[in-house]
Amino acid sequence: MGRTDIVLCDDFSRADKARNWESKQFQEKVEREVFAEWLKTNGSSVELVFHLGARTDTTEQDRELFDRLNVHYSQEVWRICTAQQIPLIYASSAATYGGGEHGYADTHELVDQLQPLNPYGDSKNQFDAWVLEQNETPPYWHGLKFFNVYGPNEYHKGRMASVIFHTYHQIQKTGAMKLFRSHREDFKDGEQSRDFIYVKDVVQMMIWLWQNTAPNGLYNIGTGQARTFYDLAANTFTAQDKAPAISFIDTPADIRDTYQYFTEADMGKLRNAGYPHPTHSLEAGIKDYVQQYLMEDRIW
Repeated sequence: MGRTDIVLCDDFSRADKARNWESKQFQEKVEREVFAEWLKTNGSSVELVFHLGARTDTTEQDRELFDRLNVHYSQEVWRICTAQQIPLIYASSAATYGGGEHGYADTHELVDQLQPLNPYGDSKNQFDAWVLEQNETPPYWHGLKFFNVYGPNEYHKGRMASVIFHTYHQIQKTGAMKLFRSHREDFKDGEQSRDFIYVKDVVQMMIWLWQNTAPNGLYNIGTGQARTFYDLAANTFTAQDKAPAISFIDTPADIRDTYQYFTEADMGKLRNAGYPHPTHSLEAGIKDYVQQYLMEDRIW
């Protein structure tokens, strides 16, 4: 967009994440632990806060950690943005939907009924529920329920990086890919399905919400079409002009009981608010990611 008056907030002690920002133009870096005070002091010059920081490990069981980083920290950002009347766009998660027994509609009435499958999803749903109870709010706000995001700049995420990232590197190392076996009779191996969305589409949706007058509230950020993990892995092979070589291993015991077998965003709310742009197909998104970024070892 040509904007360089950007303030970055993060845990900058993570040297392995430096590639994401070291070549970018920005105004200032602010450490995560002092951001609240910085925002109180400088809020009058802030046009908007994109609050995407969170502990995102779905296998982490330390609820105190999630309370501190995902709930209390976000509440503090909300309070300051409210007091200083700074618009706020923050990251929620499709993990709030749990096993999908209540569907995947981003209606506010559903929030209290949701039963996330892990402490991460629970922390995100706790904050959404708290937000909906607030009488005082930022001048406009949007809580974004990100579905399965993939794309460049996720190299530092370890186990939480997308299956495309892991498939690409397994292919480089072994020529093959091992996916999680299904442990449910109603899903064949590899047919576990998620709503995979390319990060470039996510950014476009966020910018649109910033620059347009969609009603305040929670919004799904997905494609509206679930695809299988087999499709995901096979397209990663295809993007490299390789024939798929896919086998299956047991899902790790520590996540087996809390594993989502299906997610699919209901995108009606964002579309009805006027969002006009199509999303990348899975094939097009994977091809761009693999050929333009992974194969080139390039940061977006």
